Amino acid sequence: MQRRQFLAACSLASLASLTGCQTTNDWQGIQSSRLALAESIKAEEPGNYYIGRRYFKNDYKFWGYVRRPGQPWSTAQLVMLNEHTKLAPDREIGRIGFDNGYEYKLYGDFSGATVYEPASNGFYPEFVLRNFELRSEAPPAIFRTPGALDPSRRIIARPM
Repeated sequence: MQRRQFLAACSLASLASLTGCQTTNDWQGIQSSRLALAESIKAEEPGNYYIGRRYFKNDYKFWGYVRRPGQPWSTAQLVMLNEHTKLAPDREIGRIGFDNGYEYKLYGDFSGATVYEPASNGFYPEFVLRNFELRSEAPPAIFRTPGALDPSRRIIARPM
């Protein structure tokens, strides 16, 4: 009987140590990702532009998150894009959503209007796009939620 208890205790200890290693590796990965994100924000030049991160979802019509340069992603707003002056990058080439997760330098302004998006039953600020420049096709992660960038998942994640 004592042998079984000993083996059970050893098994639990082994399992706990493996779980601890995974948690440590995950934590280190999250910390390095946050550091890379903070460094990329710190390196942004001040100016009359915005930083936009495309956030494509199959069922929703919002464009993505927009923030001022030098500001954290937690201050970003999920926006509806007004494309009367300039088409969004994906619509410009006719490949809707291909740029999910891409980061752009956006030129334009918030109009002050809010736009209703029926699939999410939400109201979002309108951003009038005048022009854009691609900053990165693989920028540092801004979401904690697993699967946040999966276009088929009906979740609307907030940036960290």
